[in-house]
Amino acid sequence: MGAAGFHQLGSKFADHRLARVREKLRRGETVFLAGLGLAGTHNSGVALVAVTQANGPRLIVNNEEERFSGNKHTTEYPRQSIDAMVATLRAAGRDIDDIDAWLTSWDYPSLAGTLTRSMVEEIPQSLNLARVSDASAFDRRRLEQMTRSPKILARQLRLAKPLPLICMPHHGNHAWFSFAASPFADDGEPVAVAVLDGTGDVGSISLYVVEKGEMRQLYCNNSMFDSLGMFYSVISSTQGGWTWLSSEGRYMGAAAWGDMNRASNPYYARLKDVLHLGSNGEVRLNRAMANWHCEPDINPYKSPLIDILGEPLKPDQLWNPDAMLRVEDIEHRPDTRDRLDKAAATQLVFEDAIVHVVDHLLRTTGANRLVLTGGVALNAIGNMRLLEHFDQAWFAEAQQRDARLHLWVPPVPGDPGVTIGAAWLFAHLAGAPRGAPMTHAFYCGLPPSQADITAALKADDVASQRVGDVSTQDGRDAIADLMAFIVAQSGVVALYQGAAETGPRALGHRSILANPCDPNARERLNERVKYREAIRPLAPMATLEAAQHYFDLLPGAADADYNAYNYMVLTAQSKPHARDKIPAVIHADGTGRIQIVRADDDPLTHAYLKALGRHIGVEMSVNTSFNVAGPIAQTPNQAIDTLRRSKGLDVVLLVARDGAVHAAWHGGERDSGRFTGWLAEWKSRPK
Repeated sequence: MGAAGFHQLGSKFADHRLARVREKLRRGETVFLAGLGLAGTHNSGVALVAVTQANGPRLIVNNEEERFSGNKHTTEYPRQSIDAMVATLRAAGRDIDDIDAWLTSWDYPSLAGTLTRSMVEEIPQSLNLARVSDASAFDRRRLEQMTRSPKILARQLRLAKPLPLICMPHHGNHAWFSFAASPFADDGEPVAVAVLDGTGDVGSISLYVVEKGEMRQLYCNNSMFDSLGMFYSVISSTQGGWTWLSSEGRYMGAAAWGDMNRASNPYYARLKDVLHLGSNGEVRLNRAMANWHCEPDINPYKSPLIDILGEPLKPDQLWNPDAMLRVEDIEHRPDTRDRLDKAAATQLVFEDAIVHVVDHLLRTTGANRLVLTGGVALNAIGNMRLLEHFDQAWFAEAQQRDARLHLWVPPVPGDPGVTIGAAWLFAHLAGAPRGAPMTHAFYCGLPPSQADITAALKADDVASQRVGDVSTQDGRDAIADLMAFIVAQSGVVALYQGAAETGPRALGHRSILANPCDPNARERLNERVKYREAIRPLAPMATLEAAQHYFDLLPGAADADYNAYNYMVLTAQSKPHARDKIPAVIHADGTGRIQIVRADDDPLTHAYLKALGRHIGVEMSVNTSFNVAGPIAQTPNQAIDTLRRSKGLDVVLLVARDGAVHAAWHGGERDSGRFTGWLAEWKSRPK
């Protein structure tokens, strides 16, 4: 791979490039780094990072290819993401020559070695891996394309020779960026970092400690298959009826409808044997029960696991409505209750395992601050369980001190974040400071231009008009009040503004908004707007004050003014009075996956929440991603196409980068008259 243009850390090329970047930083120059998620592995994309010696790295864009291509979790070569990144660079008066290093989000030579070793270790059964489908999130054809990336990049960028790439370690990328972006201060106390993943380029569980600004790896399990991510993906897919990467969040939602009591759940006691929890925090797959280390899609269970869970769904049954788990079938399908209890048992076994790993890590490091990252960290319920488990009583026993766990999870803990991480880690190795903590995630692409929005609105089936301008505070407050007025009438509003959120959660820039006090909002959004399963909860976005009033925000998430609740990666238990007041955002288990919105980070959405307080008495909104069965809408054209496909969406508000706001709604025979009626009523109200 070195001959093909891939260079590992420690190679002559990588050392020379690090030295060059270190010297530029020493001279006070700005260094530009590009982090690449290439073809063959899921969630390809590119990040552009600017670095100075004074301030460390600063994220300019993190473009996810799925947003441009429309193919969720895509393994495609990130051509459109790179084109958009180059346009951003040139708009800032720079060009390709200003990028000092191109860095990959995987150490591809190590990944190739790990894949080979893993197959050899499990021979002869592992020979079946050669025919595994793309459900595993590796695309064999595109992995071959990845090996030609230096040449493909050169052609795309019109360079005379192949572009050399520096391969960065996958889990190191996860770990350093997630720590550096956290609110935890460099105060001499240790910070523990756990990377829990489907797999990295060497293993699937990696543990680190950061002390005095330096990160040290403590452990890697050196296994692709002793993986918490793979455990959850395989069972959620083969029991829930969805493909990998789409199944995990749905199954977590389903678990809340099942029996979450370890003493009474009919499957937990037997299912927990599928993972061996060994000494020193080790987690190993029980190969006498599980077979996904050899046949993850066709025959993932051995007989003992079939005896517990039943036969797994086959690949040709996935996404089949007759096979998928549907909570609405409880009254009509006799096996639905059992299927929900199996989901709950899976979640409980998963929680046991992450507690086991973190218990060892905290005891080993003496830390009470934890950064959790990797795809597994998207399990928001599991994250809450960690905060509940590692309380003052645990620290009194384990560390003999008065403390509790403080937890932070980045907005992009999964693979859309390792493009950023590759650049962040390289900057660290070059001697740059860690950079500023993250407070928001609005980095995917650029804000839409007025021309882009105008072009998208030229459609016979869409009606539109300009409704305001948010470039001034008065204009912003007016649009926020209009949004709140509509939502208070149980209308459904999509907000499209600024650069999109990077990561899997809509956080106010590509969001569908509704009334949290409306008991019918969940059913309406799931059935008429999003066309999705009833098992999936709706998330509350709120001001800090509203979040504190309706939810028990845990003190272990309180760093930097409860920054851990900014990104919908952490759930909280609702307070007793919440379900009656805000039923739409309280899940079956009484939790909500909160997003706290700050005025400095998102002035329009924060103003909307304040306006909701005046209209409905609650500074809180339903927030779900602006999409229909695909990636979050990235471009104005995608936003309008999403409107077309959503019967129950009343209006889309599109905010141009100059502040102009256009409303778009169904035109012609599909025009219900709801939006225009509300707009006229809102305008006629005394101001």
